Amino acid sequence: EIQRRLRGDGTLVTTGRDTEGQRQVDRWRELTGISCGDWHTVAVRADGSVCAVGSNAAGQCEVHDWHRMRAVSAGYLHTIGLLEHGTVRATGRPEFWAGIEHWTDIIAVAAGSHHSVGLRADGTVVAVGRSEAGQCDVAMARIVAIAAGAAHTVGLRTDGGVVATGSNSHGQLEVGAWPSS
Repeated sequence: EIQRRLRGDGTLVTTGRDTEGQRQVDRWRELTGISCGDWHTVAVRADGSVCAVGSNAAGQCEVHDWHRMRAVSAGYLHTIGLLEHGTVRATGRPEFWAGIEHWTDIIAVAAGSHHSVGLRADGTVVAVGRSEAGQCDVAMARIVAIAAGAAHTVGLRTDGGVVATGSNSHGQLEVGAWPSS
């Protein structure tokens, strides 16, 4: 497992596994966002360009020509990125992101192990990819933030409540008792 921290000066500190070179970030500067996948690390620079290190077994690090990005998210063997104008790009294993080219008005993205999730400006959620545990069954509304795990998806509602879908093998969906405003 990789641990990472974005410093105030735009550099990155990492600890953890480096078997695939996913911690080789010493030269990265002016970062505004980061994400760690299972085998790779990606980051957005202040100028909107993207950098990646680690395993590129499925092309998940092929982001050198990405520009005007607001955010990125690294999954298992894929990377998704949010463009300034609300559309999404992806690279790596297509079965984990096929269909995102039709997404519009997106304000946040999250990559799970085998699925990709987008938050629309209207507070609804879209998802594509493998959904064997139901992690892409995202009939969520009034959402302000999203997260994607290995086989589950979580949404934070406008009232502070949390909703989740997908695998509950380790209690990932047991969010009903979480306090809301």
